Amino acid sequence: MRVISPGFEVLDNYFQEGKVLEQIERCGRVCYKSEDKISAESAPPFIRGIIKRGHESVIEMANLVLDVTAPEERFFNDFFIHVPRFCQASMISEGRFIISGNPRSFRDLARILPDAPIVSAMSAELERNYPVLFEDIKTSVSIGYGINVRLLPPSEVDSLDLPLLIKHRCLLSHIIVNRAVTHELVRHRIASYLQESQRYCRYGEEKFGGEVTFIRPCFFKGGSREYGMWERAMKDTEAVYLDLLKTSSPQAARTVLPNSCKTEIMVHATLEEWQHIFRLRASKAADPSMREIMLMMLPEFAKRFPAVFQKIADNVEN
Repeated sequence: MRVISPGFEVLDNYFQEGKVLEQIERCGRVCYKSEDKISAESAPPFIRGIIKRGHESVIEMANLVLDVTAPEERFFNDFFIHVPRFCQASMISEGRFIISGNPRSFRDLARILPDAPIVSAMSAELERNYPVLFEDIKTSVSIGYGINVRLLPPSEVDSLDLPLLIKHRCLLSHIIVNRAVTHELVRHRIASYLQESQRYCRYGEEKFGGEVTFIRPCFFKGGSREYGMWERAMKDTEAVYLDLLKTSSPQAARTVLPNSCKTEIMVHATLEEWQHIFRLRASKAADPSMREIMLMMLPEFAKRFPAVFQKIADNVEN
């Protein structure tokens, strides 16, 4: 049995370096704890396999921002009638929009509206930049009509005016907490999540140290009677789980595991959604375990984007 404290890491280097495929693979592999299989060439085949199996939640873990112009606003009608989930759009001027979303949202749009000129133009630009993500999605209308689409590089996204930045910029965070916290965290939208899977991870294996890891509870002081009771319960649970693994699959054995189990979750959300998360989950009314990790994360977010998060950090009650 191993007991650790909660923690986190902001993984913004992938976005800043334009490593979209690498970011998606890094997030996807946390589900199976197979990060050791990452190499310089592993992202494309990993993503192709994910898409082939229909596990497209994995390709939600990146954000693509497009500058789209058309000679007439009517070209945008199809998009706004069928706006896919997790897509954002902001009018810059007449006939010009900033449109952002994850790869899955643009794939959904192309499947729904393969004949729409604006969709064809966006799909062509995205496939040109990231063929692995869109090579199996074909639109039937040739590009034309005076529509121009440009994928914005990270530097231009970060140079957007503050309201646009808040709406279209995303941050990815790797969070290590107990399962009670993630049960609450995944309720937030607009956001995407990938979580360490107890269904596939066999904690009795050597790669996990042959033991179950738990998150130290913030409710009980170390050495107290209450902490001792919690510790005994976790040891008993671990013993039962490891015994079940001798004759059962991980998905069967996991039925005895408690909320205190350590889990890792990748959270990818817009700055706007992160604002909402911190306002709600860093408040005194939040669950103490949730508030514990949020108060750890908020100063780092405020350091990176002070105009977006510093006011929230200043208003947090101790």
